[in-house]
Order: sequence, then structure tokens, then C-alpha cells
Amino acid sequence: MKAEHASAVVLAAGSSSRFGSAKLLAPLRGTSVLQHVLDAVAGVGFGEVIVVLGDSSSEIEAGTHWRRERRLRNLDSADGLSRSLRLGMGAVSSGSDAAMILLGDQPLVSPEVMRRLLDELVVGGRPVILPLYSAGGGANPVLIDRVAWHIADEATGDRGLGPVIRNHSELVAEIAVEGYNPDIDTPADLAALEQAGPGGGGSAATLGSG
Repeated sequence: MKAEHASAVVLAAGSSSRFGSAKLLAPLRGTSVLQHVLDAVAGVGFGEVIVVLGDSSSEIEAGTHWRRERRLRNLDSADGLSRSLRLGMGAVSSGSDAAMILLGDQPLVSPEVMRRLLDELVVGGRPVILPLYSAGGGANPVLIDRVAWHIADEATGDRGLGPVIRNHSELVAEIAVEGYNPDIDTPADLAALEQAGPGGGGSAATLGSG
């Protein structure tokens, strides 16, 4: 699938309760955690980019370099990731054929992996495409063909798509990719990633599909 026929939905409404401050604005190698994600998304050429913000939306709005992203605010972000997911997917334009769901606290996500997922989404194939990282970690981002968007309605609480996808394995294709995709939950997570250097390295046992 061509990137311009798909939308990117970045979920960035988390409370950062374990981090102690707005983790998406925390610096990593000179750039904020969220900015790393947005820069990677910008390198793919999606037809549109939607970012769902939460309680720290004003701070994030001011501390982020925006391009053409459309920003939404989840006014009930305490209800968890599932509400942000539905809000973001509900805002996708009618002309989009697929949605790439990304988490705003996974700064190593790469344009290459996103392009690989897009390449694997074909008419008549499985409508949900996940990456399996060679160094371990969670299966994000998730690419969903429009025909399978209804599964997002099954997401509850702060678990996002992970449990839903496990219940619909018949819809899922898993694609092997290089690297790993750590999320940032605590200052220790951020420090470990900074210490690892630009090449990454290490494992990411805490990851999931949300």
C-alpha cells in the first residue's frame, strides 16, 4: 500500500504517572521522545497524521515542532489508551484505506519498519500487520486495513489493541524486522536508552501492543 493512502494515528495522551513529569517532552539525544516519533512518521509520507493528546496537551503543543499533524485532545484520558485509540481512528478521513497506530512513547520507531508494514498490506491479505523485532519487544506500530477497523471497538481500559489482536489472530500477519522498539515508562527507561547510544541495543521486555 502507498503511504499516501494511509493515515498515521499517534497516541500521546498518557498520564506519565510512572515517569513523574511529561515524559513525551523528556529529552533523548537532543530531541524529545514524542518528537522522535513524529519525525519518523514524517519521513514516511502518510496521507494524514493525527496526534491524540491528553492532560498535558498545552505543554506538549508548546514544546513540539509541528508540521501538518492534526491534533486532538482526549478529554477523558484517564479512561485509558482505548479511548484515545477510538478517538484517533474516528478522526481518520474517509479517503484513507488504512491506519498506522503508533505510541508516542516509543522513540525508536523507524520509517523503515513503517514502510515494510505498508508493503505487506495487500488486497485480500490479512488486514492487521505487526512487526516482530529481532531483538525482542512489543509489536508496534500496528497497521490496520479499513476492513478491520471494527476491532478497535473491542479495546478497553489502558490495554489498547494488544488483547484485541490476540483474540483475532486469524486477521493478523506478523513481519520479521530488525532492531527493537522500547517504550519509555520511567526515567530509568530513558536513561538506559540514552546510554545505549544511537544504535540501540539491549532488550525491551516491557513492551506490548498497548
